[in-house]
Amino acid sequence: MEVSSADNEQLKKALCLKGIGLYCVEAVSSFSDLCSASILRSINGVLAVICSIILYEIIIHLKPTLGDRKAMLHAVVLSLYPLHWFFTFLYYTDVASVTAVLAMYLASLKKNYWFSALVGAFAVVVRQTNIIWVLFVACIGIIDISLMHGKGNGRKAKSDVSIEHDFTYSTGTSAKSLDLKRRKSVNTAKHSLPKPRASTPRYSSGLVDEIYTVLLTLWRMKWELLISFSPFLLVLMAFVIFVYWNGSIVLGAKEAHAVTPHFAQILYFSLVSVLAQAPMHLTFTHVVDLFQSFWRRRPLSYIQMFLALIAGIFSVHFFSVAHPYLLADNRHYPFYLWRKVIMAHWSIKYLLVPVYVYSWLSIIHMLGKVRSKLWILAFFLATAAVLVPAPLIEFRYYSIPLYFLVLHCNIRDDQHWLLTGMLYVGVNIFTMMMFLFRPFHWDHEPGIQRFIW
Repeated sequence: MEVSSADNEQLKKALCLKGIGLYCVEAVSSFSDLCSASILRSINGVLAVICSIILYEIIIHLKPTLGDRKAMLHAVVLSLYPLHWFFTFLYYTDVASVTAVLAMYLASLKKNYWFSALVGAFAVVVRQTNIIWVLFVACIGIIDISLMHGKGNGRKAKSDVSIEHDFTYSTGTSAKSLDLKRRKSVNTAKHSLPKPRASTPRYSSGLVDEIYTVLLTLWRMKWELLISFSPFLLVLMAFVIFVYWNGSIVLGAKEAHAVTPHFAQILYFSLVSVLAQAPMHLTFTHVVDLFQSFWRRRPLSYIQMFLALIAGIFSVHFFSVAHPYLLADNRHYPFYLWRKVIMAHWSIKYLLVPVYVYSWLSIIHMLGKVRSKLWILAFFLATAAVLVPAPLIEFRYYSIPLYFLVLHCNIRDDQHWLLTGMLYVGVNIFTMMMFLFRPFHWDHEPGIQRFIW
């Protein structure tokens, strides 16, 4: 039987469509395999390795005199931070968020602002509150450049004297080349900023002097700074458009994540951060150093302490939020800390206020040895902007500000870092054992439940 050319053409089309259909089925099947729980969770494993490399690069960049061995030790210990370590094995956005923010910061330190803003945009896609850290990275970049130029112009704002074996702020050109670049910037149209020389930011001037210096430099270098940091403005503009279109900063359950003034959250962060660095903050030497600094600045320090205590009591009394998720979900450790510690007696939340205040004083004192007052203020405001609107107590939210805090502290003693690493390993073993070997069941819901952060 003869087959006409038309029938032959139809047969070819049918076979072609069948082939395409089989290919699509195979592709869907392969895609579903790629989206299995084990594959998705392995993504965080890869990101955790990348994050540890980024941590090492940031440490080397910020502290070039530290040495490879110590920098590796610091990076390994920070990679073992319990909140970061635990969620490496689960499909949460925390590891991706931390990795993206730190990668953005590293690119900014290397003056690659376009790439930094691009990674920052990805960080915002992963977690919308990361827009605060995008602005923070841009802000501290401008602050550091402004204070360096203020020093070069003879201002009293914090001066950075190169001291061997001390904390060295990045970057890497000599004073002569800095002066040469500054002279060139006056005479030519610039599309990049001169790099300040490596130096030790042992800042001693007041906050007002620093603000004055930054504002003056912003005016003098407005076009250079605008061009260099314009990528961050583009990210901010895109985010504003998204919020307007979405009607909220969050995706998903907007009612459960509505913005709520939760000022007690910033107090919880300080205590968690100090406990996470207990071998560094709770030593006899550090406590004595903190007390001596407090005593030298009296009576101003008395006034600051009194105001801090009043603000802390005010925060825990009026702005201490018990989110429904916190009260109902007994899988998370904050559930037990809230019930067994904070709410064990009505007075405990007030008795903890001096502990919170000490924690913040310790953090500020440690940062104040190596960073400017304006840098510390920017860090505090960024941390508050991320944590205060969050009604739910989640230690996962503290990871990024904690990393910024530890990366900029001048702790070089190997013993402190080894003790911190041992603390992290102990906590990790406990939480992994609880997760794997202490499952339980809910009466109202089928399935196995496990303890997580």
